[in-house]
Amino acid sequence: MAITQAICTSFKVELMGGQHDFRTGADAMKVALYTSSATLGPTTTDYSATNEVAGTAYVAGGAALTQVTPISSGTTAFTDFADVTWAASTITARGAIIYNTETDGGSGTTEAIAVLDFGGDKISTAGDFTITFPAADASNAILRIA
Repeated sequence: MAITQAICTSFKVELMGGQHDFRTGADAMKVALYTSSATLGPTTTDYSATNEVAGTAYVAGGAALTQVTPISSGTTAFTDFADVTWAASTITARGAIIYNTETDGGSGTTEAIAVLDFGGDKISTAGDFTITFPAADASNAILRIA
């Protein structure tokens, strides 16, 4: 099994069809955590519970993301999310998917946007498990179109 960091190909097509709205307060985005047994990458199309983590303070489906309204700098448009924390959790995760819960296009209503590869198992034991997103700028934002 493997997790490969990528912007999902299906998301790129859906974006061209206007199926994702990243403006603050528009579509609801979530992030779900996965074990090293998951196979995730550019061909991932939807959220799935298969090989999703289970642990204290983690609920299937993951956590809601707080979006940052898209902006541009120079010729690059980008958006970002606030960091997300599962407090007082016991979790072992190898990666995650960011997905849209509201699009109803393509193959379902949980369209995958991006796969995050943590580079190895990340563990919290009765502590905080946090995904820290990169700086919200044209060079580093988690989602950007140059």
